[in-house]
Amino acid sequence: MAVDLVVPGDPSTPTGGYIYDRQILAGLAELGWRTAVHSLDGSFPRPTPRALRAARARFAAIPDGRTVLIDGLALAGLDRVLESEARRLRLVALIHHPLALETGIDAATARLLETAERSALAQVERVIVTSHWTARTLGSYGVTPERLRVVEPGVDRRRPAASRGTEAASRSPAPRVPSTGRAPRESEVSMLCVATLTQRKGHAVLFEALGELRDRRWHLACAGSTTRDAATTAALEHQIDRLSLGKRISLLGDLDHETLERYYARADLFVLASYLEGFGMALAEAIARGVPVVSTRAGAIPETVPAAAGVLVPPGDSRALAKALARLLDEPAELAALTARARAAAASMPTWQGAAKKFAAALDGVGTRAA
Repeated sequence: MAVDLVVPGDPSTPTGGYIYDRQILAGLAELGWRTAVHSLDGSFPRPTPRALRAARARFAAIPDGRTVLIDGLALAGLDRVLESEARRLRLVALIHHPLALETGIDAATARLLETAERSALAQVERVIVTSHWTARTLGSYGVTPERLRVVEPGVDRRRPAASRGTEAASRSPAPRVPSTGRAPRESEVSMLCVATLTQRKGHAVLFEALGELRDRRWHLACAGSTTRDAATTAALEHQIDRLSLGKRISLLGDLDHETLERYYARADLFVLASYLEGFGMALAEAIARGVPVVSTRAGAIPETVPAAAGVLVPPGDSRALAKALARLLDEPAELAALTARARAAAASMPTWQGAAKKFAAALDGVGTRAA
């Protein structure tokens, strides 16, 4: 009952994949497993020659017969290393979504990543994925069903807030807006988006949709790194200026746990315009707190968001997103009903303790190919 986790970069990075890794390892430790973390260079999955040499040395130092869990962000860059290690180590891949499907990469890069990921997946005994969507997708990568296990993330379950009126009242008043003939809202709608600012998360689509809704009372708080993809952040800041939404959209950067909890507590609506999600942990966290969701039908999102607790639109369609948001902003009863259904769904969301037990079961039997 021991497992070594191999990840690229800083394991404490506050993104969904790394949070999943940390929560699973913590849960396994509580179940009596011995765990270790091996951090590779941040250049993976396209490692520099120096990073690849260091990775070979790191693998060589792991004792024979150990179960080694390789995060998908590193896997594609390790295909040649795994060819020499597969006979003595019990190799398991952890895939959130295929890297070749990442938004914003060119066709040549996508082909290189897919080829490397296919090669690496052929070297591992078992493949653990975070959604049934990812499991289905990996069928085209030559991963047979008997090697696949699905372990969906858990949530940090909290009691849904009974009312967010106090939080809303404590914020600065919304900007004055022109009359449109609709009955005025008593307070602005507080929207929250939790996602690193990258192309895949679709912030540009969301901001474009909100640009059509300037005359409604709302504010959007965006929590997530603004430094991991500097070019995307710069483009989004320019877009906010172009749309004159500087007072309506706040780019907060990474938040600590307590601060993020306060934003969840005051949120009336969670929004994410992602082009692809292998699960969508932030969406699940919102539902667990009774916050309704407006998102897209990309990847595993329809499996993650209970149908009654969210509204999903096609990815990349800012008009459809604006229409969905407008209905909730214009019809308080619609938003209230969606909120009630999200609160009802919160009790059924899986826990991290349960996810750790499923993960332990997914590792059962690994080693049949080990020397």
